Amino acid sequence: MHAPRSSVVSAVTCAAACDALTIIDQTQLPLALVELSLTELHEMVEAIQSLRVRGAPAIGVAGAIGLAVIATRAALASPATFDAAVAQAADALRSARPTAVNLAWAVDRVLAAGQVGGAAPGIRAGAMRDEAIAICNDDVAMCERIGMHGATLLRGGMRVLTHCNAGALAPAGIGTALAPVYTLHARGDAITVFADETRPLLQGARLTAWELDRAGIPVTLLTDGMAASVMRDGRIDAVLVGADRIAANGDVADKIGTYGLAVLALHHGIPFYVLAPTSTLDPQAPNGASMPIEMRDASEVRMHAGVQTAPGTVAVHNPAFDVTPAALVSAIVTDAGVFHPPYHFTD
Repeated sequence: MHAPRSSVVSAVTCAAACDALTIIDQTQLPLALVELSLTELHEMVEAIQSLRVRGAPAIGVAGAIGLAVIATRAALASPATFDAAVAQAADALRSARPTAVNLAWAVDRVLAAGQVGGAAPGIRAGAMRDEAIAICNDDVAMCERIGMHGATLLRGGMRVLTHCNAGALAPAGIGTALAPVYTLHARGDAITVFADETRPLLQGARLTAWELDRAGIPVTLLTDGMAASVMRDGRIDAVLVGADRIAANGDVADKIGTYGLAVLALHHGIPFYVLAPTSTLDPQAPNGASMPIEMRDASEVRMHAGVQTAPGTVAVHNPAFDVTPAALVSAIVTDAGVFHPPYHFTD
């Protein structure tokens, strides 16, 4: 029997009151399911930077709700400094992680909703709360649409490989890359997932394997270096990945290691699908070379589970993302539909 949708745990809670940013602390998984309610700006920024909440759609929703929470508190505590407090919060949230375009998009959308000329801070904060909840609810509906569109590319019995986590822990809904997996599973169509562990922070092992196992979807965990061999052995029918930013030409920024999977998929004749919301599309980025790539701390590579695994003095290269050229992408699935190369998202 397949698991009901209610068993799916999403990254961010869409609460109408919007009195706190409520998230699952993903750094605690898979050992503990811990929910955090954040009300202070520094807590929200830290949660995004430390990957307590992660995934491009989820951090967009988190940024939106976080800004609305700060605006509500500022309107009550000090109406005279409302604009300064909101501007400071928007800047801090927007810059918490630079690669995922959804974060700035969502923060700016909530900020714009509060620009009600002549209105009192309380009214403006209310408009920002409404916009933040709309973004969150839209995210849930977006995931459902991606699931339906993506399911047209798959069929029951398929075996898919995924990287990092683009399931229900990455947005507020059922996922992006894994949305069609949940959609097929809900219909009773069997589908098997192979999940890369995703070094150095093991999002595939800690998050993807945890959530799929919890939902009753067959999942097999791989170290990143095993992907080539399972493709060679004919055990993979498609690769499904998410995206943190998609350039106008279809180049895709996603978790480090995605590019390598795309090269392997091409070599083995396996379709490589990118699934992401329309908010991930960045028309201002003509190609992958124009997208900023976040560099993270060397300790993430030198350490594993609190144990040092490399000399403390060795140089470390630790980009959070890489860029997969559009030429390696078989199709891009958004909530607006399925796009095939050459990519023209405005058509």
